[in-house]
Amino acid sequence: MDAIRFVIEDIGFAERDVILRLPFRFGNATVNACPQAYARVRIRLEDGRTVTGCAAEMMIPKWFDKDPALTQERNFEQLREALSLTREAYRSDSGPDTAWGHSARHYRAIHGTAARRGLPPLVASYGPALVDRAVFDAVCHALGTSFCAALSANAAGMRLAGTGLAGDLAGFDLDAFLAAHPASLSGRRIAARHTVGLADALVEPPPGAPEDGLPCSLTQAAARYGHRHFKLKLAGDAQEDARRLADIVPVIQDAMDLVTLDGNEQYRDAAHLAAFLDRLECEPALAPLAERLAFIEQPLARAQALDTDVSALGTRVPLLIDESDATLDAFPRARAVGYTGVSSKSCKGFYKSVLNAARCTAWSRDTRRAYFLSGEDLTMQAGLGVQQDLALAGWLGLTHVERNGHHYVNGLAAAPQAEQQGFLAGFPTLYEHSDGAVRLRIDGGLIDLGGLDRAGFATGTAGGHVSWDAMRSVY
Repeated sequence: MDAIRFVIEDIGFAERDVILRLPFRFGNATVNACPQAYARVRIRLEDGRTVTGCAAEMMIPKWFDKDPALTQERNFEQLREALSLTREAYRSDSGPDTAWGHSARHYRAIHGTAARRGLPPLVASYGPALVDRAVFDAVCHALGTSFCAALSANAAGMRLAGTGLAGDLAGFDLDAFLAAHPASLSGRRIAARHTVGLADALVEPPPGAPEDGLPCSLTQAAARYGHRHFKLKLAGDAQEDARRLADIVPVIQDAMDLVTLDGNEQYRDAAHLAAFLDRLECEPALAPLAERLAFIEQPLARAQALDTDVSALGTRVPLLIDESDATLDAFPRARAVGYTGVSSKSCKGFYKSVLNAARCTAWSRDTRRAYFLSGEDLTMQAGLGVQQDLALAGWLGLTHVERNGHHYVNGLAAAPQAEQQGFLAGFPTLYEHSDGAVRLRIDGGLIDLGGLDRAGFATGTAGGHVSWDAMRSVY
């Protein structure tokens, strides 16, 4: 399958408000509602045909930019600005190129313009991350094939030579790496790693909990979905974190196969993180958790994480970057100071996930250390967002992925009935209709990925079953 060349004719954006049924607290932020952005692109192939592609991504406040002086609305405006910058860049010339070519040739310009406008790199990455998925969706539809089959055959046209990007992978056989990944997700299931936010109730539903038939506490969620993988948020205080974890352990101990901890940049420095690890290793109440701990995610603030040597701490527990992974060169920088893991997160770009996975393969082969990629979430919602993120996680070969959107939001309840039924009919093994809405299906803690082998980037049909007329076009 050859990489096709095309011109990007049009890029449009729309939004839909998402109301959380439960507050989601991470770090110093609590989210109760936020928009979800949708992108729709039209490409024109060299044979004159036009094809449409689409994608969706949540606009989570206080994650892309955690400046306390900014309101949540200002955070949304930053992300809209990043989308507009991307549209301007991708439509700034009329030369045909491959999907990767369009992304690579504008990468530095987008980040440069964003920096001059005071937008952090993680915000700048949001625009290309969303648009690139919509573009590749159009490519897959043009070829009449699925995301996995197209990516494994390098239908994106990924070439590093001449781009000035990911120079550390010079000489790496990217085509062979892509071809070694599955062209189909048939028969594949992935474990849903359940997030426990800092405001989450553990056993009893919290006061004022919604009476919608869905779980409102950790105990209820584990019972309904059969979770055996968990992600626990940390607050950055060794004593307080140890106390809360000691409360959580007996709730999930019998079901806990694997657990990860997410610092969300809250630990002040390496010394304070070391104090937390001391408690984790020494307190008997935390022993079951310590035995099943896979890694700690982004414990230090992005401003210092890549300049702080954590090699000694990384020998005690694997450390992974998330918020620090804002640019294509972030993971090599993190490796130099002792990190061995990096998150795959759709809002940071699927090409970045592919390149970081290639690095894990190359580095693990050339050293005695195990470098790894982990699938993380940003309250990914049922519909286009969760489908595309799960397809990427499945292609990467991940065995578990953080999922939390299904817990904090009532599935597709906010979407028109026609849209809900379209997703259910198009992906009958991925979704179910229960408690009045179509929602992600999780059985025994597992998500069935087989149904994502549809044309497009896990969209199944042009327009992805989305009711575009029911959203607002805002920019």
